[in-house]
Amino acid sequence: MEIVRVNLGEKSYKIIIGSNLLKQDDIFFPLKSGDQAMLITNKILANIWKDLVVSYFNNAKIRLDQVILSDGEQYKNLSSIELIISSLLKYTHNRDTTLVALGGGVIGDITGFSAAIYQRGVRYIQIPTSFLSQVDAAIGGKTAVNHILGKNMIGSFWQPSSVIIDTIFLQTLPKRELISGLAEVIKYAIIFDQEFFIWLENNVFHIIELNQSAINYCIYKCCLLKSKLVELDEKDTNLRAVLNLGHTYGHAIESYVGYGNWLHGEAVAVGLVMAARTSEKLGQFNVKETCRIIKLIKKIGLPIEGPKNMPFSAYFFHMQRDKKSISNKIRMILPIRIGEVKIYTGVEKDVISWVINNRCNYSE
Repeated sequence: MEIVRVNLGEKSYKIIIGSNLLKQDDIFFPLKSGDQAMLITNKILANIWKDLVVSYFNNAKIRLDQVILSDGEQYKNLSSIELIISSLLKYTHNRDTTLVALGGGVIGDITGFSAAIYQRGVRYIQIPTSFLSQVDAAIGGKTAVNHILGKNMIGSFWQPSSVIIDTIFLQTLPKRELISGLAEVIKYAIIFDQEFFIWLENNVFHIIELNQSAINYCIYKCCLLKSKLVELDEKDTNLRAVLNLGHTYGHAIESYVGYGNWLHGEAVAVGLVMAARTSEKLGQFNVKETCRIIKLIKKIGLPIEGPKNMPFSAYFFHMQRDKKSISNKIRMILPIRIGEVKIYTGVEKDVISWVINNRCNYSE
C-alpha cells in the first residue's frame, strides 16, 4: 500500500493506493460507526462492485443510502445533481453526512459537486474505479457538470476527505477505457518528467496487461506529480493550468461530437498531438519530439487526429469558451520539450487553423 498526502492545511487528505483495500478496517476515514453516508455510483458499477462496498459499511455499522445513476458522460449534468440532492433530503441527510463516489471521472465530478453545494458543503470520499480517474480526475478537488455549450462549465473546487485507489477495480474495466486513461498519464510525462515518458515508452504494454508493479508505479507517480501542483495552486489560478495540456482541443472535440461519443482520454490524446503541432508551428517544439508523442499514442491504439467531419469553425467556437481563455484570447498549454510546458496566451487563429486543417505527416 502506498500513501500520497495532499497538504492543504485544514483541507489536507490522503490518497491511498493498493489492492483489495476494501478488505481493510477503517479505510474510509473519517467515517466511523454510527455515521451516515450516501453512496453514489452508476448502474454498471452497481451490478459489479456495489455489494462489496455495502458489505463494508454494514460491517462498520455506518448507515448507507444509495443513488444509482445512468452510466455515461451525457448524464454529467444538473439533472443528476437534482436527483442526488433530492435523495439526500428525502433520507434526511444533514451537514455531517458523507457522500461516497464509487465510479470514474463522471461519478467523481457529480458527487464532488453535489457535496460542495449540499447545505453549503459536506464531506465526500473518492473511490475511483477507472484508470483515468485513478491517475487524474479523483485528485485535486475539481468538481463540475457539463453544459450543452461547454464541458465542466458548472462546478466548484471542493477537496475530498480521502481518495481510495483500489487497483482491483481495473480487472473489470473495459480495455478501451483503460487505454483512454493512458492519455492522461502521457500528459503528465510531457508536462513534468522526460524520464517518466521514457519509462512509458518501454512499459506501456505492461500497464495495459495490468501488471501490478507497473500499474502501482504509474498511479503513484501521477498522484505524486498532481498532488504537488495542487498544493501550489489549489484553485487553478496559475500553475495548475498546465494540467490542461491537450484539453483545449480535446474539450472542443467532446463538446462537438456530443458527450460520451468520444471517451475523454481519446479526445485528450488528439489534443496532445495538436498541442505539440501548435508548438512546433510556433517554432517552440522539435518535430522529432512530436513524432515521439505520436508514436507512443498510436502504439497504445489512441487516435491522433480529430473527427473527420469537424470543421475549424467548430473547434474555434468551443475553444473560445474554454475556461482558460482570458479577455476572449485563447490560452493554451504547449510543450517546449518533453518534460516542460509553457502557458501561451493569444495563439493566433491562423496557427490553430493550420493545425486543424493540415493532417499529420507522421511516419514510423
